[in-house]
Amino acid sequence: MKKVYVLDTNVLLQDPNAVFAFEDNEVIIPAVVLEEIDAKKRNADELGRNARTVSRLLDGLREKGRLHDGIDLERGGSIKVELNHRSFQKLQDLFGEITNDNRILAVALNYHLEEQQKTEPRPVVLVSKDTLVRIKADVLGITAEDYLTDRVVSTTDLYPGYLTLHVHPGIIDSFYNARFLSVAEMNQYYPYKFHPHEFVILKDELGTSKSALLKANADAKRLDPLFLSNEPIWGIGARNVQQRMALELLLNDDIPLVTLTGKAGTGKTLLALAAGLMKIEDERKYKKLLIARPVVPMGKDIGYLPGEKDEKLRPWMQPIYDNLEFLFDTKKAGDIEKILAGMGSIQVEALTYIRGRSIPGQFIIIDEAQNLSKHEVKTIVSRVGEGSKIVLMGDPEQIDHPYLDAYSNGLTYVVERFKAQGISGHINLERGERSHLAQLAADLL
Repeated sequence: MKKVYVLDTNVLLQDPNAVFAFEDNEVIIPAVVLEEIDAKKRNADELGRNARTVSRLLDGLREKGRLHDGIDLERGGSIKVELNHRSFQKLQDLFGEITNDNRILAVALNYHLEEQQKTEPRPVVLVSKDTLVRIKADVLGITAEDYLTDRVVSTTDLYPGYLTLHVHPGIIDSFYNARFLSVAEMNQYYPYKFHPHEFVILKDELGTSKSALLKANADAKRLDPLFLSNEPIWGIGARNVQQRMALELLLNDDIPLVTLTGKAGTGKTLLALAAGLMKIEDERKYKKLLIARPVVPMGKDIGYLPGEKDEKLRPWMQPIYDNLEFLFDTKKAGDIEKILAGMGSIQVEALTYIRGRSIPGQFIIIDEAQNLSKHEVKTIVSRVGEGSKIVLMGDPEQIDHPYLDAYSNGLTYVVERFKAQGISGHINLERGERSHLAQLAADLL
């Protein structure tokens, strides 16, 4: 049975093409949604770009007919802009104030009541990314759903970058004898589609301590031993197996894209900075170490902060400086600035200033990448020039962006889209190493 979908403003601001995502059903856009989109269209950030995209899309549809009468879509279904749709009276008795959210709810409620009077009523569904709007809809007896079409993966399918297999001890012995395992041979016993640069922990299924740590090669046809020893770099050594996997990816020059995810305190930033310093200062593989993180929300003017650009950036970049101070073992306040000024090969920037650039021959670290949208992360990764390496890292569970979640943000998007590519590698760090207190806080709070 066909349905009627009433869209909230946040759905269109998150995905301007959402009107085409409801197959052969009727899509209703309340007039107040157009007002809210109009208020956002002059913004210089991602929301402003999406608002302008929605405006152009609706203007293009308007050429096919009158939007308030309804227009058939090429992919099936129809779209209609609802000007008022009866009275606000029914909703005012419950929620009182005439807010924009309540006006959207009123449209959905009146459609629902109209359909109930028909012989074959169509289900009316309010689609919103606002939790409280969905709760209000439930109170009114209206079916409400989150907009999930933009999600990269489901809640159970986030790619960790490694897997653990319990195998016959003979397979582990075969690996140590030949120094590799064929994926075709492994698939005879353990059918699994390995991804390029995916790590594999082999454990004895009989319960002994025999084990092995392997990594799929670039075409995922064989499993090889790790090429790095477990020696510390810049005083930083791997404290757990996932950190060792991360260093393997960070120090491999044949992998120009690395993604790291994990809770606070798992060592993402520290490991990436240590690897970058080794490649810049010790091996001279890259010309410069560029470290950037979003000024949340990305693209927002930071002119309200006092001082010159570097002074404005300092509060946002402080986590980066904290890690650099640890790596350089500075003793006094201000020492790290003198060191960075003297070296000249380390640049700390806000992502506001990275757009429009081409960045060749550099080791690029993007921290807090979970706060990037799909469009923003595409803009950033496409800046990477020849001979550069980019590291995207963050915690998908800690997102400050109003319309993103763990399954629709730019970092998760890159992980899932690149996991089958031989030029990328990913690892999810699980164990916190900042301190016992920090690990308990991440787990319990």
